[in-house]
This record gives sequence, structure tokens and C-alpha cells, in this order.
Amino acid sequence: MNMISIFLLSVVALSTAYHGQDHGYMTASCNLYDPTSKNSVYGQLNLYQKYGSQEVLIRGRIYELSPGLHGFHVHAKGNVRQNCTSAGGHFNPFNDNHGAPYDAIRHVGDLGNVKANMFGVADIYIVDYWISLEGTSDRSILNRAIVIHAGVDDLGRGGDAGSLKTGNAGGRLGCCQIKAA
Repeated sequence: MNMISIFLLSVVALSTAYHGQDHGYMTASCNLYDPTSKNSVYGQLNLYQKYGSQEVLIRGRIYELSPGLHGFHVHAKGNVRQNCTSAGGHFNPFNDNHGAPYDAIRHVGDLGNVKANMFGVADIYIVDYWISLEGTSDRSILNRAIVIHAGVDDLGRGGDAGSLKTGNAGGRLGCCQIKAA
């Protein structure tokens, strides 16, 4: 093998290690949009989980929201048609009541609220220990949907049946399918 071939093989190997999952992290992404085009909501979310860890980091930014808090959940299905309604309900494989991200009893998909600033931009930085990017886990969120809601999630403390099911977070403004990167 000549030096040029060895060099090219080295470049390919380094490129694969850098862009692949050899850094010790599973990654996923989600391109959030409003399928109705009524709200103009859009954004990009990136998800990271270190191999062997239960910690998942969600980072990104969502635009064109009304200022204030908005419910933010993983929904059961990755189908984002029909104004995000085909994504189903919150991802809840253990049939628990709705709750806050820090509650011992909650849906796996309960990620609480995100806050949009006065310009309608929500910077997302969430660390969660219940969701997983590991495809074989019963808590895996791969190929499911993330939905941003119109209203505030009451975190299951609203005192009614709707609160224990959805947090009374209101309509679906935008959604995206979580895809392994």
C-alpha cells in the first residue's frame, strides 16, 4: 500500500469516528414545524445520550411562539400528520398519571414547559432521566414525536381528569419526528 492510500484510509476512519457514534454518544434530531401553517412555529432540536447513561440532553430553539410557557412533550407515535394529532397522546408506556419532569410518577414523555421570550423564541436545554435514545429500551423516544403546545402544562396539578391525562396544555402548535442521527 502506498502512502496516499494509507492517508486516504486514515482520513476516512477519522471522518467516520467523528461523524458516527464512536464518540460514546447516541444522537437524534427533530425538525419541528407547524403542519397547518397557521402558527408558523418552527425549530430544530438535537438530542444526546452517552452510552451507559440514563441522562438525555435536549438542546435547540423554537421560533414563532407566543411569549410565555408552553407544554412540551414526547408523544406516542412518530406520525406528525393531521395537525400533529396523529402523534397520539403523551408517550406513557407504564400507564401513569401525567406529572412534572421531576415527579416520581409521570408519563415518560412529560417534559414540562418551555418558555418563549418576548420575541417568541424558546431556547431549549432539558436534561431528562426517564426518556432514552436506546432503541431497545421501553423508554425509547426514537421515531416518536415531540409536540409543543399552545398553553401551559399544569404538571398534573390542575385538580381534574384532563390535568392527570394531558396537563391541560391545550392545542398542538408544532411537532416533529425524533430520528436517530
